[in-house]
Order: sequence, then structure tokens, then C-alpha cells
Amino acid sequence: MFDPSVYVVTSAGLVPGRTHVDVAVATIAGGATAVQIRAPELPDDDLLDTVRAVAAACRDAGVAFVVNDRVDVALAVGADGIHLGQSDEPATGRPRLGPGRVLGVSVEDSAQALAAEVFGADYLGVTVWSTGTKPAARGVGLERLRTIVRATALPVVGIGGIDASNAGDVIRTGAAGVAVISAVGAADDPEAATREIAAAVERVRRTM
Repeated sequence: MFDPSVYVVTSAGLVPGRTHVDVAVATIAGGATAVQIRAPELPDDDLLDTVRAVAAACRDAGVAFVVNDRVDVALAVGADGIHLGQSDEPATGRPRLGPGRVLGVSVEDSAQALAAEVFGADYLGVTVWSTGTKPAARGVGLERLRTIVRATALPVVGIGGIDASNAGDVIRTGAAGVAVISAVGAADDPEAATREIAAAVERVRRTM
């Protein structure tokens, strides 16, 4: 079963010399429940090699593995799923991906959330706070996140500007999980950073 509670999106280059594989391995050790590789900087040959390595690490640990954007790559490596943005023709995601794999879609409002339900999404990603890691994504804030959560039956994952200090605020909106990039990828100790975020999520869930 896909668990987006602590969902880490890998990003290379946040620390010199640290690769997507390095981030994935560390975050799995720290308690990530899902890992997504987002590597637009890699040419296809390097991308396939990297994705295969991350997929193997996730498979060995029993952690869900998702590829960003590239349905072809996800199918080639047997990934658990794919994540698409609004510019990635998300309505075509399910026909391209086929049944049995997870389809995530980024949304900004309730209308997009309901549309994603119709075309077969399994979970939604919502940018909570704007961040330099993905400057094109507009942060909607906690209140709109709460509105989207209430509007859809799908699990919603908050992303953007989230770390251990505010992960609990995201979970309190009813979100199913938090997704992080730089909070782990740029941390001195990605494993410890992941563990702190997982603990923050769990603390809030115990009170809900």
C-alpha cells in the first residue's frame, strides 16, 4: 500500500558531490515512506542508470518509489508510480501508466483536485509554501491546502518549504503526508533530517 506520510523527493546538487542515490539511501534509512526521483538535469542514459539504482534501494527496503514526469522511465524500471504536474498532461497519465501503479498529480485548487479524481489519480500534491527548489510552483498556504483536502476523497500531500518545524502544521490540515526536497537533500545529515520530519508527523498524528 502506498504511504505518503514522509515522502522525499531527491534532488542532486544541493550539496556538492551528493547524488540522487545518496539522498535516497540516506532518507530510506531515516524512515521515508516514499521516495520520488526528480532529475531533469540528467540526460536519458544517466537518468536510467540513476533511476535503476534508486529503484533497487527502495525495493530492497520496501519503500514506494515514484518517478517524476517520465512515464517511460517509470515503466522501464518497474517503478511503483509516477507523479505529474499540470503541464504534463495529467489526464493522459492513467492510460499511459496502465492499472496497478500509483498516479500522483500536482494541483493548486479544488477544481484541479476533482478533475484529477476523474482521470484516475491516486494522490495529490499541493505546494504549501513557495520555495527556491521549484520556483515555478506557487504556494497556496495552509488554509487553501485545508480546502483542497476537504474537497477530495484522495490523499493530499503537502510540499514546498516543509521541514521538521512546520510538518505538523501541514498534517493538522488533514493532509496525508508531507513531501520534502531541500529539508533532506541540503541537510548535513539527510538520514537524521528525515528522522526528525517523520517524528514531527507522528507526534501530530498521535494527537488527532
